[in-house]
Amino acid sequence: MTDPNAIQPSELDQLPDRDPEETAEWQASLDAVTEAAGPHRAAYLMRRTLERAEGAGIALPKLLETDYVNSIPTAAEPAVPGDEAMEQRITAWNRWNAAAMVTRGSKYGVGGHIATFASAAWLYETGFNHFFKGKEADGSGDQLYIQGHASPGIYARAFLDGRLNEEQLDNFRRESGGNGLPSYPHPRRLPWLWEFPTVSMGLGPLSAIYQARFNRYLTNRGIKDTSASHVWAFLGDGEMDEPESTAALALAAREELDNLTFVINCNLQRLDGPVRANFKIVQELEAQFRGAGWNVIKTLWGTAWDELFRLDTTGALVRRLRQVPDAQIQTYQTRDAAYIRQDFFGGDPALAEMAKLLSDDKILECFHFSRGGHEARKVYAAYKAAVEHKGAPTVILAQTVKGHTLGEGFASKNANHQMKKLTVDEFKNMRDLLGLPIKDSDFVDGVVPYGHPGADSPEVRYLQERRAALGGPAPARRVHPVAPLPAPAEKAFASFDKGSGSQNVATTMAFVRLVKDLVRDKETGKRWVPIVPDEARTFGMESLFPSLGIYSPKGQTYEPVDRDQLMYYKEAQNGQILNEGITEAGSMADFIAASTSYATHGETMIPFYIFYSMFGWQRTADQMWQLGDQLGRGFLVGATAGRTTLTGEGLQHADGHSPVIAATNPAALTYDPAFAYEVAAIVKEGLRRMYGEAAPGEDQNVFYYLTVYNEPLPQPAKPSVDGIDEGIVKGLYRFNTAESAGITPPANAPRIQLLGSGTAIHWALKAQQLLAEEWGVAADVWSATSWSELRRDALEADEALLRGEERMPFVRQALQGAEGPVLAVSDYMRQVPDQIAQWVEQDWSSLGADGFGLSDTREAARRHFGVDAESIVVAALAQLAKRGEVKATAVKEARAKYGL
Repeated sequence: MTDPNAIQPSELDQLPDRDPEETAEWQASLDAVTEAAGPHRAAYLMRRTLERAEGAGIALPKLLETDYVNSIPTAAEPAVPGDEAMEQRITAWNRWNAAAMVTRGSKYGVGGHIATFASAAWLYETGFNHFFKGKEADGSGDQLYIQGHASPGIYARAFLDGRLNEEQLDNFRRESGGNGLPSYPHPRRLPWLWEFPTVSMGLGPLSAIYQARFNRYLTNRGIKDTSASHVWAFLGDGEMDEPESTAALALAAREELDNLTFVINCNLQRLDGPVRANFKIVQELEAQFRGAGWNVIKTLWGTAWDELFRLDTTGALVRRLRQVPDAQIQTYQTRDAAYIRQDFFGGDPALAEMAKLLSDDKILECFHFSRGGHEARKVYAAYKAAVEHKGAPTVILAQTVKGHTLGEGFASKNANHQMKKLTVDEFKNMRDLLGLPIKDSDFVDGVVPYGHPGADSPEVRYLQERRAALGGPAPARRVHPVAPLPAPAEKAFASFDKGSGSQNVATTMAFVRLVKDLVRDKETGKRWVPIVPDEARTFGMESLFPSLGIYSPKGQTYEPVDRDQLMYYKEAQNGQILNEGITEAGSMADFIAASTSYATHGETMIPFYIFYSMFGWQRTADQMWQLGDQLGRGFLVGATAGRTTLTGEGLQHADGHSPVIAATNPAALTYDPAFAYEVAAIVKEGLRRMYGEAAPGEDQNVFYYLTVYNEPLPQPAKPSVDGIDEGIVKGLYRFNTAESAGITPPANAPRIQLLGSGTAIHWALKAQQLLAEEWGVAADVWSATSWSELRRDALEADEALLRGEERMPFVRQALQGAEGPVLAVSDYMRQVPDQIAQWVEQDWSSLGADGFGLSDTREAARRHFGVDAESIVVAALAQLAKRGEVKATAVKEARAKYGL
């Protein structure tokens, strides 16, 4: 018996029901359909009802998955403009030459990938013929992020249109001779062709989103109208497992980036096997993208499937397609018709009846060949729908077969990603399948020939005419002639030369103040792009909020809670600051887009990305490599730097190793400035080198990494020392001597050279006093602004010596004649200063903060790591004692005196 006092389910519903009786009728109708026609029919009706509601704009949660069928029905597909037969022949040539190039290179053991482009050929060809705008089109053309493993197909097309020759194809993956082709899209190695490096999985999709976003930023700030540019990112379904691949989907939807299209090649395979063996990757991605707010287009089945869908009057086929896991779809690709009849059709009476109407050839055509991603008509319909969709980015999920047209030995085989060549017989079968006019006699000594219809052939003329109509070749990277930016007014830099007097100023604050002055410059101020990952207040940048504004395509649709304050939180459609929230990866993607705008858009921008030092290179070093690969320019600023400057923060925040990681990047110029005037001098030089008049032979395609500290200390005036500016830029200069510091050491006092970088120089200066006053030792103090630049210069001197050229490394020149041993100290691990040890003629020793960080005061942390002034004194005495210049007992006495 029902308890009348029990709470009824409807009472727990938070949604008010103004007509419970009507609701009950709808529910009863659903129950009736389920009972009479089965759950499949009930689910069908509910899905159709939800689709109708969504189409009518009724506010309902989105339907995250649709059936495993094409989003665009065959009847709704637009006709493909142009000559489809001609495009088929062009694609056949590209397929052939891509496979030939990799196969011919296999004799050198350099590897290569064949199967990826074979699956994606039509995804690229349709875009090149009808959608991808070149650099001579309106605006800046389109930006193409090519899937890394598909590069042979792009080279094959460039060969067909005359941009590459046979010698270059034969030098695929063999670049040292000077006429080769890099393995993957690589702007630094082939800067006229590739714009974006994409083979580091996951970074392509992330960068594409922020590139599309930066295009809008340029437009909204009035720098350049990029509204005609579209960003296309070609991705693998396996690549979507990388967290970076989907990290910014919500940003793209939130900012309505309808200038962006992802094309995901769903060949259902990754490097070792199926992407989702027991599941369906297409359905998973559809739900993920729909849930993030993207427009989703599924292009799964080719026209051969139309007959099967017409025969499916009960919905059994659609249900079965939804049930079959991806690995089984892959298996069907390699099995005969009898197996498919039994396994796919045999378990359902309706499907078994359908199969009786299908010939074996029809079944094999559908399951072996007919995929949406392999047909120009299907791909064209998807691309057209994507570029016409407004208000949201689009993802196209195109199903293909990995290794398509390469023969039974390749198609859908788990190992095909690692298979590097076809046999002559396999090539001949491929030739027959593609209908190419290549004779058996063209295979000389078993070497597969390249194929080309001729420079004046109808195929090449058609290809070139299509590209001309779309604005020129693609992909292509162009560096437009851009006048060097004028240097900012000298007073912005010179104001730091006089120091801060008695005022304590951290170098982080000095950098922020410098930027505030530079963004006011009438000539170049608007070109600065400040980027910060939700730590602006940590770095003292909140004063820039009201003056520059935080970029938002929506502007500011609310009244900020701090509107009555001087430094209120101001968002603006033309805002200059990119405040990305808590995402270092997103901030780096911003930086890359801005730092390469000089090439992508012909607009020079000056990005600076300021971040919590520990969370820069440690988290996003791969993107720093991407930045170098893409020839980016700008300033990376590791703030709150060092292992001992963050009072109380501890292990996870204490950075003692970023300069070590940065030193591995050939494009990174790494500096650890100690004083505000050094920061100003380095930024001034960086602006000249990257954006001004380059010196002969000087590489402008570099970026600067500066570490700055949050420790407020008096900033000294710039010493009047000959060559100080050169020393700051090259990495080392003498800040003072014992005598110039006002110390009068005893006659014939032992002498030592103390080299310090960043905040460590302050400990060295204190040690200089202690050594003189308490131990009778004279110490000279040097500022090592860049250990890695000193090392780079020394390595270049070594290389010159191998060529028979004598050149002394700068570090040896600077220290030439300096008396006594050298003791180097930094707030980083000893490996940082030890970079230059082998080029220092004096006796060398170093101190650093090796090991894990810890939570404590600065003083306690420095004592723990043995880098404080007292520890420097003991280490200096130990060096001198080894040389017999002080008594050995002095070391023991010093340890006891300082409690070490």
